[in-house]
Amino acid sequence: MSGVRHGTRPLLLAVPVVLFVAVFVAARLLGQESRGGQDVNPFADRQPLATAGTAAAGAVPTVSGDDQRILERLAAVPQATWLTPEAHPVGQVGAFVAGLADKGRATGRAPVLVVYGITDRDCSGGHSSGGLSPDDYRQWLERIAGSMGSDAVVVLEPDALATAPECGRVDQRTALIRDAVAVLADATVYIDAGHSNWIDPADMASMLSAAGVGDARGFSTNVAAYEPLDAEKSYAEALSAAVGGAHYVIDTGRNGAGSNGQWCNPAGRALGREPGPGDGGRLDAYLWIKPPGESDGTCGGGPAAGVFWTERALEMARAAGW
Repeated sequence: MSGVRHGTRPLLLAVPVVLFVAVFVAARLLGQESRGGQDVNPFADRQPLATAGTAAAGAVPTVSGDDQRILERLAAVPQATWLTPEAHPVGQVGAFVAGLADKGRATGRAPVLVVYGITDRDCSGGHSSGGLSPDDYRQWLERIAGSMGSDAVVVLEPDALATAPECGRVDQRTALIRDAVAVLADATVYIDAGHSNWIDPADMASMLSAAGVGDARGFSTNVAAYEPLDAEKSYAEALSAAVGGAHYVIDTGRNGAGSNGQWCNPAGRALGREPGPGDGGRLDAYLWIKPPGESDGTCGGGPAAGVFWTERALEMARAAGW
């Protein structure tokens, strides 16, 4: 008799155990869904979206011979699309983003969007100054969020945190970015974290934490910068460890020759490693976030910020052995 009782008791206990496990797994899955794509590397099985009509593609007819070959190759490399309120105002940004989302779904690729419209943008350099008021910024973000779908990747506000201390805007910037992370939660979000030759990892980690990196996929480094890859990896790993193991992406579009210490259209630079998956650890991907060839501003002989500079694009490509 006792053998029957002891034999059946574990079966009775198995029911609540199974239920507990099922509830636990369901809770985990629901938690992941509530964080959008933040628990999944968006580049694990997808490539970034390569879009038509880029500035490099538009420059192809303006050159001849081998220059055309280089620009055609450059135009074919997947690069991020920058969203600014000046080029994509609140009444137009939704339709523009929806078009990119449709292309991503049709091709099975991930649209990479750079959101660049925070209040008092580029408060230190001044070449890309502008941005929106806090209220208008949130409205703009809501239009983006409502149109991009869950397959999109967002690089959030390059330089905003890195320049915040010198501009006296740490509290404002971290609050705005924390709210942006919440608004854009259906996408995979990387908050920009400057680069290895700018801010101490401990200081950046403090700002990232206040800006809600725990609710994002992680952070980006070297956006629009030239720092060498080894230095960026070391910086990113230190930063990741300081914020609980957050994942990251590195902009390699212009760091093939490293940095000469200048940030605005430095001469002698080269295209870097082409976009591709990371190393299986916390590095999710190498990306071209700042399109190579776009000017940093009216410095070093360049045109206005964001304008495609054909001569410099060709120089960087040839320096990279293209």
